[in-house]
Amino acid sequence: MEKIKIGIIICDRYKTCAGGKCFRAVANREGVFSIYKDMDVEVAGFTTCGGCPGGNIEYAPEEMKKNGITHIHFATGFLVGYPPCPYMEHFKNFIEEKYGIKVIPGTHPVPQKYYLTHMKLNTWKDEFLMDSVENILGDEKTRLNYD
Repeated sequence: MEKIKIGIIICDRYKTCAGGKCFRAVANREGVFSIYKDMDVEVAGFTTCGGCPGGNIEYAPEEMKKNGITHIHFATGFLVGYPPCPYMEHFKNFIEEKYGIKVIPGTHPVPQKYYLTHMKLNTWKDEFLMDSVENILGDEKTRLNYD
């Protein structure tokens, strides 16, 4: 079985988050982690962006790469926070260009309470955000399990 090392970067608004939903989603291969269904996955890095406008984005990926990480996930909080992170697309482009690490927006499925609010507010209207939430929307039952 192929082994892959991933890193997770969370929005600094949630810096006290213990990562429970992300780690559960990795273990269950839910949300965007379903792409690893046939792989052995190790979470080898977990940090915040460093706060707006993402001071840690410049440095954390270098350490992650030294530790064998080949994929970095931006935690679902980047997408479900109010408002979604306005820097995420820039962060993704920077990390992929500078470090050659694949960046994937999203981790665990969107909790139902966030889904309902964002649908009502039409928050995810631009192409980047729509593409980013596609793999973490899941179905209502899954979203309720992440509330």
